[in-house]
Amino acid sequence: MKPSWLTAALVVLAMALPHVVRGQGVAESYPARPVRVIVGLAPGGATDIQTRLFAQKLSESLGRPFVVENRTGAGGTVAYAHVAKSPPDGYTLLGVAGGYTITPFVYSKLLYDPVKDFAPISLVVQAPFLLLTHPSLPVKSVRDLLVLARAKPGALDCASAGHGTSTHMAFELFVAMSGVKITHVPYKGTGQSLVDAMSGQVHMLFGNVLSSLPHVKAGRLRALGVTTAKRSVVLPDLATIAESGVPGYENSTWHGWLAPAGTPPVILNRLNAELVRSTRSPDVVERLAPDGGEPVGSTPEQFSRHISEELARWSRLVKETGIRFE
Repeated sequence: MKPSWLTAALVVLAMALPHVVRGQGVAESYPARPVRVIVGLAPGGATDIQTRLFAQKLSESLGRPFVVENRTGAGGTVAYAHVAKSPPDGYTLLGVAGGYTITPFVYSKLLYDPVKDFAPISLVVQAPFLLLTHPSLPVKSVRDLLVLARAKPGALDCASAGHGTSTHMAFELFVAMSGVKITHVPYKGTGQSLVDAMSGQVHMLFGNVLSSLPHVKAGRLRALGVTTAKRSVVLPDLATIAESGVPGYENSTWHGWLAPAGTPPVILNRLNAELVRSTRSPDVVERLAPDGGEPVGSTPEQFSRHISEELARWSRLVKETGIRFE
């Protein structure tokens, strides 16, 4: 006669085993059909390009098409709401960037919760912004810029891709931490802000490496510093903003993947494993290098913490500075 505790344990095991086997079966058969990967921004931008890069790698490794679909509108929130309401079966995913953690403070009424409605898969890439000035501005370092800005409060201006964008928040963080007064000039996108910065219509801007570096090399813009805590592998001689007069300054653009909340863990884990493997692929590393992108390949838990930390940081900045997105 079996002891009562052993009998109970065997019953629990017998009840759990079918679920374990079923979970293994789901993981092995996934994906059984094409997977949609939604992007909330326009084709050709950094988020779109990086999403397509990793979607292609997943298509190759998992044997089914991962099809990128651009659903633009309201700063990406149209796409976020669509995915939040999609079935949590692994066949609708979301590619996001730094703006994902800024939009909750730009739009007062969201049709989704950026934490509760999504399951993080992986933070795959991080990349710096560059602090750029027109060559005619008599500064050659961040310290020079701070001296000039303090001597002429409000006289300098800084372009951004628009209210509530990543470049706008990089600027707001810079002025908040440095204590200088510089006028914000929002544009409708990165392109025109770059054009006006190169023509001298505005004094400075924060830009990504991919779109800015060719103009720096051509002498049309001057790079004063990188926004990340460490120097960029693409520009190792360019100092960080933190080491050049604004201690503690750190900001970056990033790219990650999310699924609707409730997606089975076995699917999330399989996607995570393949995305992490892709970040180690030599061809991916080579493709990311011109943008200053550094592969990350986080766990879902690490990406969840990253999102929470970013939301908390932008919330503090908005409350402390009274930024208005209009």
